[in-house]
Amino acid sequence: MEATVENNALASRAINTIRFLSVDAVQKAKSGHPGTPMGLAPLSYLLWTKYLRYNPANPDWTGRDRFVLSCGHASMLLYSLLHLTGFDVTLDDLREFRQWGSKTPGHPEAGHTPGVEVTTGPLGQGLGNAVGMAMASRMLAQRFNRPGHEIVSHRIVALCSDGDLMEGVASEAASLAGFHRLGNLVAFYDDNRITIEGSTDLAFREDTAGRFRAYGWNVLTVADGNTDLSGMAAAIEVAFGERERPTLVIVRTSIGYGSPNKQDTAGAHGAPLGEAEVALAKEHLGWPATPAFLVPDDVLAHFREALARGEKAEKEWRMKFATYAATFPDLALEWERRMWGDLPEGWAEGIPTFAPEAGAMATRSASHKVLNEIAAKVPELAGGSADLAPSTETIIKDGGEFLPDAPPGGRNVHFGVREHGMGTILNGMARHGGVIPYGATFFIFSDYMRPSIRLAALMGCRVVYVMTHDSVGVGEDGPTHQPIEHLASLRAMPNLYVVRPADANETAAAWRMALERTTGPTALVLSRQKLPVLPPSSVFRDDGVYRGAYVLEEAGDGRPDVLLIASGSEVSVALAARKLLAEEGVSARVVSMPCRERFEEQEAVYREAVLPSSVPARVSVEAGSTFGWERYVGDRGASVGIDRFGASAPAERVFRELGITPEAVRDRAKSVLAAIRGGVRA
Repeated sequence: MEATVENNALASRAINTIRFLSVDAVQKAKSGHPGTPMGLAPLSYLLWTKYLRYNPANPDWTGRDRFVLSCGHASMLLYSLLHLTGFDVTLDDLREFRQWGSKTPGHPEAGHTPGVEVTTGPLGQGLGNAVGMAMASRMLAQRFNRPGHEIVSHRIVALCSDGDLMEGVASEAASLAGFHRLGNLVAFYDDNRITIEGSTDLAFREDTAGRFRAYGWNVLTVADGNTDLSGMAAAIEVAFGERERPTLVIVRTSIGYGSPNKQDTAGAHGAPLGEAEVALAKEHLGWPATPAFLVPDDVLAHFREALARGEKAEKEWRMKFATYAATFPDLALEWERRMWGDLPEGWAEGIPTFAPEAGAMATRSASHKVLNEIAAKVPELAGGSADLAPSTETIIKDGGEFLPDAPPGGRNVHFGVREHGMGTILNGMARHGGVIPYGATFFIFSDYMRPSIRLAALMGCRVVYVMTHDSVGVGEDGPTHQPIEHLASLRAMPNLYVVRPADANETAAAWRMALERTTGPTALVLSRQKLPVLPPSSVFRDDGVYRGAYVLEEAGDGRPDVLLIASGSEVSVALAARKLLAEEGVSARVVSMPCRERFEEQEAVYREAVLPSSVPARVSVEAGSTFGWERYVGDRGASVGIDRFGASAPAERVFRELGITPEAVRDRAKSVLAAIRGGVRA
């Protein structure tokens, strides 16, 4: 297309259709954000009718461009576009905006609405997701493209707001994007200079263009995003033609464009315009007052050209892929397998088991061995650490470096000290497809990436988090680096597996669970200190470890007086306590519970077999907050844990001072048992 666009009547009415579908939906719902769709309608019209490559009849076609609405509050803009271009989003769906069970929730949700690539709303996340998608597509291009056979050539396009670019996570991600020179990434910045509180002058006056140039981005500006279609088209073409660095297109728009009393004000941001103002805006822009949700026939036909255009684009890509498959059959099979999310046949056969006689081993070190065995058979596994790879032990040996000047094919990603950026990038990689990403940091720093972990869980992203230095076992680093409340906090998050293995063998099982899981993320919480290796015959007996909790050591006579339930390094403490109790004639069963979430998914019969209701004497053992353990110990049991911050000292001393010892567990178990036998609560 030439860099000129006629400002004809049809284009004008098409743009107003986007505007007023959004306005009418917000007004009917009595909540939402009308102003941004009104301002971004011209740019979006151009992108979706002239430039983006997608197929509404097959939203998941792998050759499509990825479109990310980072400013998720403008969701009606996206829903209007999806309806108009022929995705499975009806006018009735638009009328049900923000209502229970509708396809049009308040903010876009991946997997819920056809055509929505990522879940956005928390500002800054979408831009980070787009960076992750761009990184994933580069990895795939390096793996699969061959001269004359480019099957990976799509673009990643994001729409961002002032609020997005204020968020620190956006800065982290944008900095890394510039470093990697991601030429397949284009971000459009809606520079309307209005936030909910008012003018951006209240808190945001920086030189955004200069900032992004400093990151290494190509920066373009469009002075009039309200009416200058030709200027926007010219900028889009330059941006889409840039392949050596990411591009930021700054588009000056007016929030609430066309609203006589609310344009360029905060009043157009986070609330309906009001019936009177809607009528005035329609009159001002020459739009019929009624009916609401008007889509003129010729406008709909114009937008629905996307169906034929998308069918043609996908057909051309599939013909290209057919030629590719004939020339590179093995690569083609791998491509299809990876895009389906299937793991290679026999991938788990090389996962090691560990013998107790080989000596104690930190679970982070066991994780390193397992990771490398898996990576040798699962080429889509790629990731890295937030500048802690030597400590988290997450480097893939001979995996190459994912760096702008390194040989292609590298799988070791260096995120820098950017935990939050890493989290949102991992989500983008997962949502792109073809890559299984992992990211590592110290467990304490999961706080920095929690919003991204939450969105991974909400989207069902197949992401693996490797979180080491899992407890006060960090020792001398002290309370700033000793996680206390973190296990309880992450366990409270729906659809997140939190796996804290007791030893090297449970770590191997944890990695297998994480990779086999396709419906959500998994956090592997690992120790720095060495832990005794448990017998493989006990860990893997009846696949108990894969069920989230299992009987590791049975009571001597099979009839336990007390249940000791533990995770991670404290499983060894519970085992030692069992021996002390046996010396005093108390029979104890030790249950290892590496993953509560997995255990809760098991049938009731299994859960009862592991934690029989006939045994009310129960003690949990975990070097962290006791919050949540009441679920398993009940009102007659007790918890040995840490409900205070830690301290700086050698790890052994810290555990002893905070009461995480076999003797403390023994004493607590005896106290619980005595109280129950005496008919009182412990």
